[in-house]
Amino acid sequence: MILQERLEQAFSQLGWTRIPEILHRVAEEASKENISYVEFLDNLLQEEILAKNDRYVTLKTKQAHLPYHKTLEQFDFSFQPSIDEKRIRHLATLRFIEHKENAIFLGPPGVGKTHLSVALALKAISERYTVYFTTAHDLVQTLQIADRNNTIRKKMKMYTKPHLLIIDEIGYRKMEDEAAHFFFQIVSERYEKGSILLTSNKSYGSWGEIFGDNVLATAILDRLLHHSSTINIKGESYRIKEKKKAGFFKLDKQNEQGE
Repeated sequence: MILQERLEQAFSQLGWTRIPEILHRVAEEASKENISYVEFLDNLLQEEILAKNDRYVTLKTKQAHLPYHKTLEQFDFSFQPSIDEKRIRHLATLRFIEHKENAIFLGPPGVGKTHLSVALALKAISERYTVYFTTAHDLVQTLQIADRNNTIRKKMKMYTKPHLLIIDEIGYRKMEDEAAHFFFQIVSERYEKGSILLTSNKSYGSWGEIFGDNVLATAILDRLLHHSSTINIKGESYRIKEKKKAGFFKLDKQNEQGE
């Protein structure tokens, strides 16, 4: 009993959680199979390392504020033939994060821009890069509130500190002057220091409308595009595709004919 207590105390001090769960089972198996002490210890430690990594990924995924959990393996490249799969696979090597470069997905709503962003985020987290995901609307709203509460510097760190910052849905709403300048500040502070992954439904020529200032838009694009990859995605929305499969549009057409 004293030995068990000493072990539990040691596990607690070392922060081990998996080994206490499997110790007796692994010890019995080692005894039956005549496994050496070194191999027995290695088996225990490998289990603890795997469990620790799982806890890390779970925690960092939660802190990243991803909208959902979708991997690259779940992406249907056959449905979006306009996407060069090799370029996406190259991004998935995460060299762009290592080199502090940016990635930008352009295309209409529903073509998979957010899915690809989340998939790359999950891959980055698994490789122990820090990630933060936000929509452009939430980013702007958060910074405007922080500015009024005099906590703007603290909030800015939330967007400038991670290895990878993902800003989704640029262009769905026009930014006010104050918000546009906050956005510029984030891009400037991350320039050659950390990667940004953006998604937008607007071509670069329309970004002056987004930020309400062509000069500011040019300055933002100058920093974003200097070290970056742009992926243009064309095609039909996945959501519309599913509705067509379910016969939604067919029924609508029949209803129109009936009228």
